[in-house]
Amino acid sequence: MKVLLVEDDRLLGRSVKEYLESEGLVVDWIYDSREFFDILGVSLHDVIVLDLMMPHVCGEELLKELRSRGDSTPILILTAKGRLEDKERCFSLGADDYLVKPFEPKELLLRIRALHRRVVREQRVRVGSVEVDLSKEKVWVDGREVRLSRKEWLLLKYLIENRGRFVSSEELLNYVWGDEPVGDDVVRAHIKNLRRVLPYEFIQSQKGRGYRIEA
Repeated sequence: MKVLLVEDDRLLGRSVKEYLESEGLVVDWIYDSREFFDILGVSLHDVIVLDLMMPHVCGEELLKELRSRGDSTPILILTAKGRLEDKERCFSLGADDYLVKPFEPKELLLRIRALHRRVVREQRVRVGSVEVDLSKEKVWVDGREVRLSRKEWLLLKYLIENRGRFVSSEELLNYVWGDEPVGDDVVRAHIKNLRRVLPYEFIQSQKGRGYRIEA
């Protein structure tokens, strides 16, 4: 499981990162909220742990912007703001859980794992005649299983997880190929391969915006 920790308190952030990693999690930690969308653009996370009271951009604004982009990554708010009004606002903006500081590290771990289990149970996705099992990495079209290469699967997975919004070629390159020296033509070639085995216009494209699967 990979977690993004957004916490500007250096001492707390370091201790939380070390504890979670000692329990087998992979943790990306940022303490500057301005880096939030930069890291999300290059790495996929299973759960986001988000502080609210940060300089530059507050946690509520990050949460609101993330959900407006159609990102459904589970978000656990970790904050000293314990008023009911604060909790109500965060849940209305799309938060999935809320933990008030000070807290027990074990409780944070349990809540993160619970969020991840819930997402795993929701890993079977159907869009029209296409059914995708994200946990088992399988795809069916009209009940018939379709075989994909590793790169094709990763492309489809990212589009499915971000369905409803256009995903740029740059995002796909970062997610699927990472630091490999490839360009947009490789993305186009793999999208073409996917379109051969998926229904017509299942993957939509728009010049200057990228690719999209309808929600």
